[in-house]
Amino acid sequence: YRRMAKALKTDAVSENLLNRQFKEHGLRKVLLTDITYIPCCGVFFYLSAIKDAYTMQILAYVLSESLEIDFVLETVNLLLSNYGQTLDCETLIHSDQGCHYTSKKFRQIVKDAELRQSMSRRGNPYDNAMAENFFSILKTECICRHKPASFCEANEMIDRYIHFYNHERIQLKTGEAPLARRLST
Repeated sequence: YRRMAKALKTDAVSENLLNRQFKEHGLRKVLLTDITYIPCCGVFFYLSAIKDAYTMQILAYVLSESLEIDFVLETVNLLLSNYGQTLDCETLIHSDQGCHYTSKKFRQIVKDAELRQSMSRRGNPYDNAMAENFFSILKTECICRHKPASFCEANEMIDRYIHFYNHERIQLKTGEAPLARRLST
């Protein structure tokens, strides 16, 4: 991982434009992205997800067997293919300062899509807490209860859980499911 991080790392770190102001934005104006590890049979899989801070909906996600940058780029491309027409130059995509997000490839996709990139301050997890919160909920309510036996099973479990999360799970912050919140705006 360190070798890959060194190869991907650039000196370019984006400013923290979000600065924990999660509530002040509308539909698809603040997108939060991060990566988490999914344990499975003694190995790890890696989940990249993009969440709308307003509705709490998971807009795009990709599970990978490798921590290489491609699955993060695939997640952003999935977001753009599904929601690109509703995103504009006011849309903020916020992440931590991980090597995937400081890479030239990631930064170029964000720039080409005319999105604004924002990054958490170094050593400050609170700026990306909403993305981390989703991963914590996913692991607690899904992965820890039913340990997947294979990549395919993990992918199916995550697909089902994210569908539940987006369509049925009531969010404490909003009092409604993400899809209901999106449809009400």
